[in-house]
Amino acid sequence: MKPIKNILTQLLGVDYPIMQAPMGWIARAQLASAVSNAGGMGIIETSSGELDNIKAEIKKMRTLTDKPFGVNIALAFVRDPNIVQFVIDQGVQFVSTSAGNPAKVVGPLKEAGLTVFHVVPSFDAALKAIKAGVDGLIVEGIEGGGFKNPRGVASMVLLPMIAKKVNVPIIAAGGIIDGCSMAAAFALGAQGVQMGTRMVSSAESPVHQNWKDAIVGASDQDTMIINQFSSPAMRVLRTNRTTALEKIEKVDFRAEFANVQDLYFGGDMEASAALTGQVAGRIEAVKPVAQIIEETMTEFYETVGALSKNI
Repeated sequence: MKPIKNILTQLLGVDYPIMQAPMGWIARAQLASAVSNAGGMGIIETSSGELDNIKAEIKKMRTLTDKPFGVNIALAFVRDPNIVQFVIDQGVQFVSTSAGNPAKVVGPLKEAGLTVFHVVPSFDAALKAIKAGVDGLIVEGIEGGGFKNPRGVASMVLLPMIAKKVNVPIIAAGGIIDGCSMAAAFALGAQGVQMGTRMVSSAESPVHQNWKDAIVGASDQDTMIINQFSSPAMRVLRTNRTTALEKIEKVDFRAEFANVQDLYFGGDMEASAALTGQVAGRIEAVKPVAQIIEETMTEFYETVGALSKNI
């Protein structure tokens, strides 16, 4: 498959501008190495807070791939005050930051030679991240799964709004699973995409088959926002448990996620909330990561070509 040569792939050293989202406990060596080996950018999470395990996963990554990969710092969830130095010490070249203000961490990371992208859910957050000195943005629409801004904006609105006002590479997140959605993101101003739910449901994802089956079986209306009147809001798969939380004004998310591994790896879909994007309604099968990326790129080129012919 023909690599894409644009500002993002050159900056990250990858063949394809496709990044895997840094899901807690999930975005570890098994999944991230599959993404990197397929030509994308695999990311290792730190939001679980299990830094000893994360260090071991990064070491494992280097036995599974010789391709570029990065690490995410989820600012609101990692309590270790030495997290910046921890990431620097791992010897990676790329870091994404999320869930907070990057101002305090961008300087030290860039001084250590790392490329820094920050996840933003709004126009104002994008401007603050640019002011902090980030190298790029991951613009995340409200349709994406996981922790959200309660006043989040859809990608169709947010992406072009930000792209018009900034001069850094943009990775689109939320609603991306294939070549046509990737092409749409590029049309709106992105130079790359991030996939979360599509990667959670991949063959190499470590999560229980019950969650993968629930994603494959989901309709377009089978995700929902909980804690939407507080922060952080969360887009989750609709289950009996999450439906009961829908109208509660303030959800204790730490209590709700106390047994999250029973869902993630034990398959008990009512043990916690399954962070899942609206795009689950478009996912029809569990596929290997390499197939997902190959099919995405094939359809991307076909879509772009068809658009140019139809104008």
